[in-house]
Amino acid sequence: MRGSVLWGWLGPILVAVFAGVLRFTRLGQPDSIVFDETYYAKNGLGLLRFGTEHYSVKDADKLLNAGNTDIFLKCPPEPLEKCAEYVVHPPLGKWMIALGEWLFGMNPFGWRFAAALFGTLTVLILARAARRMTRSTLLGCLAGLLLALDGLHFVLSRFALLDVFLTFWVVAGFACLLVDRDRGRGRIADWAESTLQLRRPSDLGPILGARPWRLLGAVCLGLATGVKWSGAYYLVAFALLVLFWDLGARRAAGLRRPVLGTLVRDTPYTLIGMAAISIVAYTATWAGWFATAGGYGRNWDRATAGGPLHFVVDSFQSWYSYQRQALDFHGGLAKSHLYMSEPWEWPILARPVAFFYTQPTRGQLGCDVDTCSRAVLGIGTPAIWWAGIAALAAMIAWYFATRDWRAGAVLLAYAAGWLPWFWYAIVNNRTMFLFYALPMLPFLILAIVLALGLIIGPANAPTTRRFVGAAIAGAYTLLVILNFWYLYPILSAEVIPRLEWVSRMWFNRWI
Repeated sequence: MRGSVLWGWLGPILVAVFAGVLRFTRLGQPDSIVFDETYYAKNGLGLLRFGTEHYSVKDADKLLNAGNTDIFLKCPPEPLEKCAEYVVHPPLGKWMIALGEWLFGMNPFGWRFAAALFGTLTVLILARAARRMTRSTLLGCLAGLLLALDGLHFVLSRFALLDVFLTFWVVAGFACLLVDRDRGRGRIADWAESTLQLRRPSDLGPILGARPWRLLGAVCLGLATGVKWSGAYYLVAFALLVLFWDLGARRAAGLRRPVLGTLVRDTPYTLIGMAAISIVAYTATWAGWFATAGGYGRNWDRATAGGPLHFVVDSFQSWYSYQRQALDFHGGLAKSHLYMSEPWEWPILARPVAFFYTQPTRGQLGCDVDTCSRAVLGIGTPAIWWAGIAALAAMIAWYFATRDWRAGAVLLAYAAGWLPWFWYAIVNNRTMFLFYALPMLPFLILAIVLALGLIIGPANAPTTRRFVGAAIAGAYTLLVILNFWYLYPILSAEVIPRLEWVSRMWFNRWI
């Protein structure tokens, strides 16, 4: 790892601080429930008070906007399950939202705090992961900066929705597996050197045994699934990815039978270990449901009617039944929505989501013209998303030309977050939104950074090549900064003249 260890940490931290300032500034605005916060902010409070999600009264949003947190149905002591809310996403993301509500109260800043915090931490982790992939602190910081300046990540880091938490755990899991890759290759290299010196044959290679970073990655991916089930796609994809990395390491070490060595030495530990650890992590996110009587479908009275073994078996039967109900719901969700979009539209930002919009008039909220607009549009920064399409094409060409593991990793991770939605769109006609693409974004940015690294060239490239490449990368970064700055008013609910809002609606489907 070239470069200063100090700057390897200080640079990404400074980029993350910049991202945090953007996200926490005016975090409490709009000062009201926005879009799907109507579900998740209340779910978080229900988890804090009851251990599980709880049905709220009819006018709960109005009560919360007025500062009244007495929003839940009053239930008699028995049966509690009559007030248990049926929800279709696992609890972890709502527990994370509840963290901010516990720290700062049931107000817009409180229920958005965790999104801003974990959105900021995602910037830090991505910068470190990109540095490890490129061996360049500069390119690592650039990856973090691009994520900090993306409009969709910025918006979702400022509202109590689940996708920013899913993205955090996916990126954290990927970063852990990158560390595991370096550590595993180092151990195989050491083994190969020692066997060469002892003149022993090298057929299958070593059993690497405990791989804590790989297991930690599995924990993160299990927790990603504990936010939204789409995290499971990344778990499967990354389990395959690390096996290909193991195969590459054994080939690089000169082993005569690398494929068989991977199948025998690595595959059982990886598939069984990652699956078991991720399942345990996912199940742990339901601890509140298991531990309390008031969860939906909990059947507490039936579970406690027998001994300890009966309690465990019946509890898991009820839990499994709940999972099946939620799966059926997701498969059959086909209700039309004004801002729904198809997955093939996401890369071109064809249909963003209007999270919030009002029209103040002269004298209201600082409006100094006849009609103003105050909006939050859930849209990515076009300079990132549209350039990312070209970068992904470059990664495909690069991978087939060189089999570079970095290009393959980025392409697989992007596909894991994108292609499964085609099944739902074609077969189930499922309702979907642009913000479902958020977990793909960090890998799109990695593709851009890797492409810029190719343009700049290696350290031993001619000076002119390096200068021109650096100028191109710098000009692109400036374009992203200007693009984000231009969109910022409609990402952050600033009051602007309506004509300025219209000028930022480049296409009719953005309105």
